[in-house]
Amino acid sequence: MRKAIGLMLGLLFWSPAIADPTDRLGADWPAYGRSAGGDRRSPLVDIDRQNVTRLQVAWRYRTGEGDRDHPGRRPARFSATPLAIAGRLYFATPYGKVIALDGATGRELWSRDFKVDQDIGFGDFLSRGVAWWTDRRAAPGATCASRIFAGVIDGRLVALDARSGAPCGDFGVNGVVNLREGLRNPPHEDSEYELTSPPAVIGDILVVGSAVADNNRLDAASGEVRAYDARSGRRLWTWDPVPQDPADPGYANWRGSEAHRTGAANTWSVIAADPARDLVFLPTSSPSPDYWGGARLGDNRYANSVVALRASTGKRVWSFQTVHHDLWDYDNAPPPLLVDLPVKGRTVPALLQATKTSQLFVLDRRNGRPIFPVEERAVPKSDAKGEVASPTQPFSAVAPLSPATITEADVRRASNDPAVVTACLDVFRRLRHEGPFTPPSERGTLALPSNIGGAHWGGLVYDPQTRSAIVPVNRIASVITLVPREAAEAARAADTVAGERLGLEYGRMSGSPYVLKREFFAAHGRLCTPTPIGALHAVSLRTGKTLWDVPLGSTDNVRGFSAEPGSGFVNLGGPILTASGLVFIGATPDRQLRAFDVRNGHELWSAQLPAGARSTPMTYRAGGKQFVVIAAGGDGEVFGRSDELVAFARP
Repeated sequence: MRKAIGLMLGLLFWSPAIADPTDRLGADWPAYGRSAGGDRRSPLVDIDRQNVTRLQVAWRYRTGEGDRDHPGRRPARFSATPLAIAGRLYFATPYGKVIALDGATGRELWSRDFKVDQDIGFGDFLSRGVAWWTDRRAAPGATCASRIFAGVIDGRLVALDARSGAPCGDFGVNGVVNLREGLRNPPHEDSEYELTSPPAVIGDILVVGSAVADNNRLDAASGEVRAYDARSGRRLWTWDPVPQDPADPGYANWRGSEAHRTGAANTWSVIAADPARDLVFLPTSSPSPDYWGGARLGDNRYANSVVALRASTGKRVWSFQTVHHDLWDYDNAPPPLLVDLPVKGRTVPALLQATKTSQLFVLDRRNGRPIFPVEERAVPKSDAKGEVASPTQPFSAVAPLSPATITEADVRRASNDPAVVTACLDVFRRLRHEGPFTPPSERGTLALPSNIGGAHWGGLVYDPQTRSAIVPVNRIASVITLVPREAAEAARAADTVAGERLGLEYGRMSGSPYVLKREFFAAHGRLCTPTPIGALHAVSLRTGKTLWDVPLGSTDNVRGFSAEPGSGFVNLGGPILTASGLVFIGATPDRQLRAFDVRNGHELWSAQLPAGARSTPMTYRAGGKQFVVIAAGGDGEVFGRSDELVAFARP
């Protein structure tokens, strides 16, 4: 039967190669994902498989924020992906700077500082990038005829003249719109509501999501997605992922007296747009709190979903849920990727959504219907107080990007040290682990993938020549324990006495009967997950089968961790692709930028960075050369720390 299914899928997706539709963007990189649909694929071929080994540092630029962290606060992370437009680069920094550089030399052209309050302990202290828009009504050369829009982490959306960096005074109030205003659930703390990703630009409309702090309270800050006029900053519409209208078809999927007060379910990742169809695609996240849903029973429709909205009106066109009633912090972290996919000899406008659960859903972006089949499978029940887990979860017919279950045999492969293996097995045998989607428990539940993914916010690329999707993934397991609230203080004290545990953290989850305890699956200071812990994975969109899978990263230059060569390691950051068949990716704490052959995953080149690049690179041409640029900002912890943007080119 499996062979028959594979043959059917192969016939379904066979057709001749089609032309690359992204060439019209030329040598620039005008959006976070290069195109509005987030393809991240450049038509440039100056750097190819034969000459990539000649790449060397062409220039470096420091933002000046390298030493601005406050003791006791989570460090800021320089994670921007610059835009490249007509020879200029534009990007933003965690502390609120928006900067323009000469793309050929790295010389600063202008810088505007919006001065973020450094005493605020933001949970995800970064800015992934900015957006660009041109006013077709404005006279050529007029002030703010071309604008750079940036989201400042404290919730400000700002508009600047692309040429000079001057604020566009006709946008909002002196060039600023405050996104904290008008929320259904206002943030209780300044650090609870953030803006970390750039707005989507579609026509003359900006569509903006938000980041909401996890695991604080039941009624966390609400995650409305809103649209603004690019000229005036006037709000055009608001869409709430937690339905408030009883007539909404999703309303009944939220059950309980407190369900419609739930917060989050926000869109913190990058939004994709299809201007020709007047559609934006939202990758929504988990409702609050992440690990207990007793006050928000039901599937929680529109949370943990891909939601297509009409850009001009904000009306929902369709939605597809990737996780029902999320209890694992399985946000849709990767941005949706829009591609034109050959199916039965015709071209179908498709959407690829990779997930933290290590699945790849392939949908028709016109209606949300699966192109590769999706099956609802039974999953384990919850034994937590007041909790009712979804009896089924969706599984894609595309081969999993990484394992979602672990056995004793797998644990035995995690280390060559018998003492470590014995300790790991001791922990493993105490935990609940009944396969994918085993709910959190008071006993402790082994979750694989962990809350960082599987596929993560770094996203994926699609190669039309090999008809494959390439996705960086993590394969690290975590332990989730629901600690009864009355026992939480004693549990914290015991953990403090026992010493440091890898990744150990607590979340208060106010309004629930539990406090969250989350840590990596580890023993004796060593991870118990079998290798490779991190990988770059390629899957065929002809057949749905794995094409290749290679370890990504190492523990070189990483304090406190060690592993055998070829083990891979945790990665956070995205890939890009060139028409010459090169996949560039940083993402690893060993401080490397790498180039892989898209056909087989062979590593062709690597270069040392000043810190691990928790970012996505980009490429463009300026001054007659193709450059590859990456923000090597680290995280102040495992990935090291830097504030450098590094450009590579052939000599």
